[in-house]
Amino acid sequence: MDKILTITKKELKSSFDSPIAYIIIILFLIVTGWFFTNTLFPNGLVSMRGVFENIIVHLVFLIFAAAISMRTFSEEMKSGTIELLLTKPIKDFDIVMGKYLSALILVIFTFIPTIIYVLSFKIFALGPLDLGSIFGAYLGLILMSGLYISIGIFISSMTENQVIAFIGSFLIILLLFLLNKILIFVPTAFVSTFEYLSSDYHFTNIAKGVIDTRDIIYYLSGIVIMLLLTKTSLQSRKW
Repeated sequence: MDKILTITKKELKSSFDSPIAYIIIILFLIVTGWFFTNTLFPNGLVSMRGVFENIIVHLVFLIFAAAISMRTFSEEMKSGTIELLLTKPIKDFDIVMGKYLSALILVIFTFIPTIIYVLSFKIFALGPLDLGSIFGAYLGLILMSGLYISIGIFISSMTENQVIAFIGSFLIILLLFLLNKILIFVPTAFVSTFEYLSSDYHFTNIAKGVIDTRDIIYYLSGIVIMLLLTKTSLQSRKW
């Protein structure tokens, strides 16, 4: 566990040394702030569900998740430091978990400041708080972030080109997001399968404030599978 935490701290420090992280964080906060106020004033309801379900917010978030995870392994492979890291007395899974947690924490840091929007409107009593959807929206966002980051680091572990890692991660994440948007084009026999595989479908369910174990299992199983695939990808470099 200590080795995982050490890698996590190292990766976090490296991420915050880059201006790209700050730029995307600010962009995300501006976009979410805009849609939050537009949701509040017409409806008079303080909720983050409508914000995080907005397609533009989703696209900004997809780009951010792919951008953060693209450098996790690609950068090390390009510089050659990955070989040095793999020869140290550290388990491959510890390396994967350390990099995964650092990227996930960075993404969580991105939307934590959005709580300010909710608190500010509560203080000034501008509308009733929808606690169920607020809790659900944040829980869903954390789980969805975990899945997206796990996909990103897996793709990053397969190439030393960060651009390829970004594009590959973004396309896969975008595909998962869009699966429940194209159901009208899917044969009836496969509709339920496509719907279940959609990350947005499960997020929408959780954002309603109703926690279903099927939605939790979807995200957790997806995260575990992608992390195991990343570990296998790292081990293949030793074969």
